[in-house]
Amino acid sequence: MNGDDIYENGSILINNNRIAKVSSGEITVDDDVKIMDMEGKTIMPGFVDTHAHMWPRWGLHKYQPFSYAANLAYGVTTTRDPQTSSTDVLTYSDMVDSGKILGPRIYSTGPGVLYSRYNIKNLDDARNVIKQYSKYYNTKTIKMYVAGNRQQRQWILMASKEQKIMPTTEGSLNLRLNIAETIDGYPGQEHNHPIYPAFKDLIEFTAFSKKAYTPTLLVTYGGPWAENFYYSTENVNGDEKLNFFTPKNELESLTRRRNVGWFMEEEYTFPELSEFVKDLVEAGGIAGVGSHGQLQGLGYHWELWSMAAGGISNHDMLKVSTIQGAYAIGLDKQLGSLEEGKLADIVILGKDPLIDIRNTNSVEMVMKNGKLYDADNLDEIYPTKQKAKNFDWHEEYPNSLPGTKK
Repeated sequence: MNGDDIYENGSILINNNRIAKVSSGEITVDDDVKIMDMEGKTIMPGFVDTHAHMWPRWGLHKYQPFSYAANLAYGVTTTRDPQTSSTDVLTYSDMVDSGKILGPRIYSTGPGVLYSRYNIKNLDDARNVIKQYSKYYNTKTIKMYVAGNRQQRQWILMASKEQKIMPTTEGSLNLRLNIAETIDGYPGQEHNHPIYPAFKDLIEFTAFSKKAYTPTLLVTYGGPWAENFYYSTENVNGDEKLNFFTPKNELESLTRRRNVGWFMEEEYTFPELSEFVKDLVEAGGIAGVGSHGQLQGLGYHWELWSMAAGGISNHDMLKVSTIQGAYAIGLDKQLGSLEEGKLADIVILGKDPLIDIRNTNSVEMVMKNGKLYDADNLDEIYPTKQKAKNFDWHEEYPNSLPGTKK
């Protein structure tokens, strides 16, 4: 993804949790190295979700949130939640890091920096507010959520830079606000610009700034939500993998008698709004795929396909979902491409997404941090063979699993 190279018959050497070597041919290894034949598969870096709301029931800790398992099973190996509303996520991320919970890498901003919570009066006030995140929460990022006037937003940005914490912003259906925040130097925006078409000046200005644009088209600003298109056109309720990784009451509530209205296909605006993604990337800008937590796991692919609807090339769209997403949250030196020295986060697909972008949802295996899992059930394949555990939603709704009587 860091370039346009495609290895038709490549080899990847993994050493512990790092990529030791990538080659367009065979790699000579010692006899004690485990060799896995992936002939016919497409191998790419793990997907990065730059706007992931994987919220368990805050206040009641779970041994294994289904949302974490579902995203990993669908190939998402890194997530950034730009507004959690709770500090519970900090404990969950620790549990993932320690191996107690299966899930992607969890990065978050913690609760957003809201004007309703902080009335920042000067730069020192901003420093004190940001210190809560940089020193105590240790979140690495924050979300500046329309926190007052422009002067206050600039103080937050200045304090963030001093404390080496990366802020992103709320789109807010306000293009003038988005432009002002770009001028001031904010490095990220959550939610799409609510205008079409976007002209050359806005495209080149955003590209030059390297502000990471995560449009979250599943909850489109400026038209029917893109997620409604997929609920209307896909067999979501009958999806076998989705049923395995989603509690039945959750899936039923999402797929039956949805009180969201029905739209003609031509009423959806995401194909037009996603043209900005194409133009931005082609101009050298940065975009990220953000599922917004609308449908855990599969929703990431819906968002990716929605962003691709504007005509971006499949290879560029895959870069947005990997290396650009990693860059957007400051992790491109460690993640996002199959390169020597990077962390071993890898997705193994049964079909080639360069031929059809919808083939991103053909995940057969997923490797995170050097551990390889079966994407159908998250049983660990390597280095230890063991079954996934603590899927307690199976115990609550045992008759909802594929192959059981209804």
